[in-house]
Amino acid sequence: MSLESYNPEELIRQLQDSLRSLPYVRPEEIPNIDLYMDQVTSFMDAHLSPDSHDGDSRVITKTMINNYAKNKLLPPPVKKKYSSEHMLILVFIYYFKGILSLQDIHSLLGPLAGRFFHTGNSIDISRIYGEIMEECSSETDRILDDISAFIEKAGTTFSDADENDRDFLRYFTLICYLALDVYMKKYVIEQLIDDCPSPEPQEKH
Repeated sequence: MSLESYNPEELIRQLQDSLRSLPYVRPEEIPNIDLYMDQVTSFMDAHLSPDSHDGDSRVITKTMINNYAKNKLLPPPVKKKYSSEHMLILVFIYYFKGILSLQDIHSLLGPLAGRFFHTGNSIDISRIYGEIMEECSSETDRILDDISAFIEKAGTTFSDADENDRDFLRYFTLICYLALDVYMKKYVIEQLIDDCPSPEPQEKH
């Protein structure tokens, strides 16, 4: 995305196109067979590989998966193979890790795995993921409306600035609006994690 000046209408259009093409894993895309480590990393890279800002194009690596298992964010594989439920937990980790600490992710996923991972529960990880992601994907338009409002608001700031500075200041303002929004929501998420009740683990059959 590249604009020579701060143009709210064009910026909104480009962001709409970008967000609507943001990759995510649909439940039906998860393989129904167990996968080896190399197959897991290849799948994640193929389905969740956005533009990288840190110079690393890999979504997930073998070392990362081993660390997740070591830190009990991910149940261990069975005979070196990962099931569809392993894959879904890895996708949850991928979404969470950009905003939450490993400790907070463990606080969420530990109880989830203990109660719903390969336990024979009538509600399993696949259903949980599918129901949540279906609802989240339908929220795209509302999120775009919120971002568009920030873009419009930032476009009215610093009208008295020098022309050479105005566009930079408006972009900076927009980024601050969005960063504060993320900061406040991250704070709320952390409070909810602290207060979240844990389900009783279910014995695996």
